[in-house]
Amino acid sequence: MKCLVVLAHPLENSLCRHLSNKTVVHLDSKGYEITVKNLYQDEFDPVLSQSERNSYYANPFDSTRLIDDIAQLRDAESLVLIFPTWWFGFPAILKGWFDRVWAPGHAYDHASDLGAITPRLDNLKEVKVLTTLGSPWWVDTFVLWKPVKRILKFALLGECTKGCTFKMLSFYKSESASTSRVERFVGKIKATF
Repeated sequence: MKCLVVLAHPLENSLCRHLSNKTVVHLDSKGYEITVKNLYQDEFDPVLSQSERNSYYANPFDSTRLIDDIAQLRDAESLVLIFPTWWFGFPAILKGWFDRVWAPGHAYDHASDLGAITPRLDNLKEVKVLTTLGSPWWVDTFVLWKPVKRILKFALLGECTKGCTFKMLSFYKSESASTSRVERFVGKIKATF
């Protein structure tokens, strides 16, 4: 299965990078054909250009600066997203990747009457998400109602895919995590993914 791993953390020595490395090794052992897209290392530009935004409702979408990125997404059968949750949202670089790469004519089609959109990521069969949070689980769950999970599952995947499975693991209170707790979480990744 072709697997695109998207990492969105600026630090090479981050917990997200560690979890990414462990996840890639695990999925490789399961026979996945893996491509790693490190948004910071690749200096991905998250800013939606004027031309891209103007073409959102035109045919075709201006993908001239995104051909390789869109092809990676379209080819993926499995997508793994690894990122920190900051202020209960996505890092700007990852949000920009969604804004620019999950584009009309590629990830979905607009309806002619601007009603419901039609999914186009038919190749995508599964999405796995790993995120780290500084907050405790109960704040994400009971105070904020898991906003990142809801956006991914219902807004992005719900509108751009059909029958795609979704699994998300969140590592809470990550800033004070002990080595043993990190290793237990790696075990959870292996058991879940």
